[in-house]
Amino acid sequence: MSDYAPDEATAREDLCRFLSACYYEPAPEFAEEHLFENIVIAAERLHPDLADHARALGDAFAAQDLETLLVDYTRLFLGPMEALAKPYGASWLPGPPQGEDNPPPAVLEIYSEGGFDIDPEFMELPDHVAVELEFLYLLNFNEQRAVSAAEHQALQTLKQRFLREHLGAWIAPFSAAVGSAAQTEFYRVLAAFTKRFVQIEASAQTLH
Repeated sequence: MSDYAPDEATAREDLCRFLSACYYEPAPEFAEEHLFENIVIAAERLHPDLADHARALGDAFAAQDLETLLVDYTRLFLGPMEALAKPYGASWLPGPPQGEDNPPPAVLEIYSEGGFDIDPEFMELPDHVAVELEFLYLLNFNEQRAVSAAEHQALQTLKQRFLREHLGAWIAPFSAAVGSAAQTEFYRVLAAFTKRFVQIEASAQTLH
């Protein structure tokens, strides 16, 4: 039983991290570390729509064996020939084709502005959906701990820009691709959940 009991700001931060984790290879640790219980608690703290998605996500993971989830994960995000739902922003946004030697400069620039450093040993591209969700976590985390009004405003402006130009701009077509290609309910629910969460985050920014 989880003793996780976040306030609203912490729930928003942690939901970014929890959803990010779901886009890595499925593993027993998802259940062992109470990931889905904590997702439900955070989602219930934020929005009724998110809570419905969260409960469905945990149920879908529990109902499916890990090997089947891994096969679907591989089909969707890795290949073998070509991923059915490429998890990279550059695959969905206008611009030149992306490769390992051609990371998207726009997202690297906004990461730099936000003080976000990617481990040199990290093997994924910097605009992977899991990385962009981690960056959204960092922005939320730093915004809540800003020591001045100017710092708070600067972080809020950066988050608005990030959601408008990056994650918020490509999450809908990416989620649609996952939803149509997934063979497991888990990844269909994850895609819908992620899309709704990012939309709520983007809508909240327009109110400031």
